[in-house]
Amino acid sequence: MLKLQHGLLALTLVSSHLVNAESCPDYEVLDALPNFTYPAERSFDHTASTLLSGFYSPYHIIHDQVIKADEPVTIVGKFDYSRVFHKDLEDEKVHAYIYGSGMNQWQYLGAYTTDTDGKVFVPIQKPEGEYQIRMVVEGDLSSVDGYLSVVTDNRKAVLFDIDGTLTLNDFESVGDYLGVDKADAHYYAKETVLAYKDKGYQIIYLTGRPYWVGKDSREWFDYMALPQGHLHTNPYGDGPIPGNTQAYKTEYLNQLMNNFSIEIVRAYGNATTDIAAYADAGISLDEIYIIGENAGMDGTQAVYGDYAYHYADKVSEFSRLNCD
Repeated sequence: MLKLQHGLLALTLVSSHLVNAESCPDYEVLDALPNFTYPAERSFDHTASTLLSGFYSPYHIIHDQVIKADEPVTIVGKFDYSRVFHKDLEDEKVHAYIYGSGMNQWQYLGAYTTDTDGKVFVPIQKPEGEYQIRMVVEGDLSSVDGYLSVVTDNRKAVLFDIDGTLTLNDFESVGDYLGVDKADAHYYAKETVLAYKDKGYQIIYLTGRPYWVGKDSREWFDYMALPQGHLHTNPYGDGPIPGNTQAYKTEYLNQLMNNFSIEIVRAYGNATTDIAAYADAGISLDEIYIIGENAGMDGTQAVYGDYAYHYADKVSEFSRLNCD
């Protein structure tokens, strides 16, 4: 009888753990990538492409995606050259690869030809997990990485704006883009992001930066040793300062929350557009944290000066998810 009781107790504890377990991002799988073999380099199909690659540096990007488990998604890669002119690479071959959860090596997805906008469209369908996408230009072997997060319902996430929120001000990205300086971060900003990652939350970067500075954002994450989480940039491409930041952020938040059942448990920003976008998307003012001159505005929670006190007071004791 005693053995039976012990067995029932163990079964109850296991069942309780399974019931209460959370779905968490599998970030560890991307911390140690397997060896990657580049495709054979072959001449560009067009002389103009050879000249473009010879005179200018690549400025390629992949648009990150979130999708529900086992649903199809199309990953878009955009290939251009020159930090200033952003001349598209047209009608040239790009090879696509993927690695991530449940895999032990890179999987080849196929060869694709860029269109007149320098884009390729790669269909993917994967189970729940975190995945890294790599695309390689056949003509010069220049490459770019992007990320796919495949989630199940009610994935809990923490959201961060970048400029003025993680960086010291809204103009730090200029130095990054011009290649003359690296943006400085608020004290303890990195530790704050990493703490949420370690506690099992999905990290989402939602920035007002236009899409063509995505490469600089990725390089800044590496420079700061921040996790390469899901990055969403503004699709606006008509100038350096998008004018629709609030509407763009609200629309994307609604997409994450309504289409993919992402639960934003905390959101960080610095601007009035952040406050309005987060509130319009239904995020509780109790969980909207604002740093800088707008700290505490409109009932939000203030982060004063830098993140050191906030980290000790609000982040270190924030609940750790019971990841399955």
